[in-house]
Amino acid sequence: MQIYSTSKSRNKLKNILFILHFPPPVHGSSIVGQFIKNSEIINNSFNCRYINLLVSRTINDTGKNSFVKILRFIGIWIKLLGELLKKRPDVCYFALTATGTAFYKDVMLVSLLRLFHVKKVYHLHNKGVSQNQSTWINKLLYHFVFRDADVILLSNYLYHDIATFVPASRVYICPNGINDTDSSLNIQLNQNKRKVRILFLSNLIESKGIFELLDACAILQKKGIEFECDFIGAEGDLTINQFNEKVQQKQLTSRVKYLGKKYGQEKQEALENAQIFAFPTYYTNECFPLVLLEAMSAGLPVISTFEGGIPDIVEEGVTGFLISRKDTHELAEKLEMLIMNPELRWKMGVAARNKFEKEFMLQIFEHRIIDILDNLLRNIILI
Repeated sequence: MQIYSTSKSRNKLKNILFILHFPPPVHGSSIVGQFIKNSEIINNSFNCRYINLLVSRTINDTGKNSFVKILRFIGIWIKLLGELLKKRPDVCYFALTATGTAFYKDVMLVSLLRLFHVKKVYHLHNKGVSQNQSTWINKLLYHFVFRDADVILLSNYLYHDIATFVPASRVYICPNGINDTDSSLNIQLNQNKRKVRILFLSNLIESKGIFELLDACAILQKKGIEFECDFIGAEGDLTINQFNEKVQQKQLTSRVKYLGKKYGQEKQEALENAQIFAFPTYYTNECFPLVLLEAMSAGLPVISTFEGGIPDIVEEGVTGFLISRKDTHELAEKLEMLIMNPELRWKMGVAARNKFEKEFMLQIFEHRIIDILDNLLRNIILI
């Protein structure tokens, strides 16, 4: 496995077909898909064509089956067939979904690519292969899908999920990147504020560590520690009422606020007004949460867990802390350490910002994608 950085070689005019997710809905894979489609450097390096994989057109459509979605998928299949008949791509970049109903739909598209002998590289923004291979049908389908294909992973920590089906020699490591808002200019000012604001930013999904963070806040309150904690995100498997009931039960109404959904400038302002970012996730499909990159871009020290590729994002004791899943007391301990030590907050915030600039800026991600495609094209020529 190799981590790719900027390369001078480019395969201009080579045909790349991107089968991606585009927002809405807004999730990691669709955000990255939009970055790629809008990237001038990628589009200037290759002859790029795009197909949108998503059959959901709104956030409310996600996870719901309907006849309209079936028709949309048929439309995607027909569009792919047309692309292959019109001009066979040199490489197909495919944002494959590794589990669930979407995986079986993707298998149908992969079948078409294999029929036309198209070179494939899968970019996995999710995981679960190792858990879902237990049934004979899934194991058979995984062998079919991954045979002779290359795979882009977001982190070395995610390789074990596909190790049964893909040798390390066909795996590329490409961490995600995001646009830089350069909000780090406020690091020192924010970190010296008297009352510290903790920020949680994600949908209200229990396994993102919602209740663990509330329990940790209750521990801090009992110790008489001054802080505020803001929760931002849409409803998930928890409703706003359920969240507020938990806040009231813990007697945290004066410390904890749910601010609803925030996008764009409003979300950026929330990041800039915070001093600590807490994300104690144990979400099963957690891979490489973009929200951690956003927090580091804003110069925030991060407290998170060892889930997925997070250890490649948060450097323990340098840019923040990594804690055990569901460990409320450890979470409270790390929060207290940062709240009571402005110098440590500032130092970790600066380190987080520096790591973001070196590893997670969008331009770095774009060059990594180009280098991977270049390498695949060179290998095709050699064969």
